[in-house]
Amino acid sequence: MSLKINHAEPLLTDQVVLIVGAGAGIGRAAAFTAAREGALLSVADINMENAKSTALQITQAGGKAIAIKVDIASPDEVDAMVADTVAHYGRLDHALNNAGVTQWQCGAEGMKVGEASIEAFDRVVGVNFRGTWLSMRAELAQMVEQGGGTIVNTSSVTAMVGRNGSGIYAATKHAIVGLSRSAAIEYAQANIRVNSLCPGFTNTELVKSSIARRGDALLESVPMRRLAEPEEIAEMAVWLMSDRARYVTGTEMVVDGGFMAG
Repeated sequence: MSLKINHAEPLLTDQVVLIVGAGAGIGRAAAFTAAREGALLSVADINMENAKSTALQITQAGGKAIAIKVDIASPDEVDAMVADTVAHYGRLDHALNNAGVTQWQCGAEGMKVGEASIEAFDRVVGVNFRGTWLSMRAELAQMVEQGGGTIVNTSSVTAMVGRNGSGIYAATKHAIVGLSRSAAIEYAQANIRVNSLCPGFTNTELVKSSIARRGDALLESVPMRRLAEPEEIAEMAVWLMSDRARYVTGTEMVVDGGFMAG
């Protein structure tokens, strides 16, 4: 092993990164972090105004980004998202599948497994699990054709435990881990790495609204006694995409302030 010191060498120079759910929160932070590391961004979100805002901030800072509107519950829109990215940049090197919904967004806040409506179940599963699979399917097809790539799927620390009042949501996060592990095995020989990113409680609008409803109980379960900042989660996502993680696949990277250690 020879030593070569490169000061502040970007991790993703001229590599094409698609971030699904890039309009806010962890997705937006990941887009900014990837842009800082030299990536060419495709930022996708169901809220096109938010996607445009993310892309505009990147381009105004001297980076490159395009905005795409996508509902990941729609196979046609997901396929078009990947096709538009490749049409613009010529390839797809990395993808972060970060879009998702919670039970309370689907009318099943605090409901036990046997209490939620079929409509709420279908929506949570349709976006979180089916949407992740649809995104992976389109991304994997492109990456196989071009000879490699990486995929990071946002799961949650909820994938490691049960969650009172959010059993359907927790089940989708468990499912994302299983899907990611399986794909990592299936596509390893195709030079494609697949990993799960498992954030703990993060300073996003979704979590802040939960804290407002539940008081300090969430923070008391975290040894660090604070929320993660979206940028702290984004750093792990970008590292997983980079060559520094080239031997990391099929695993769950937990960023939780010690929550799972408790």
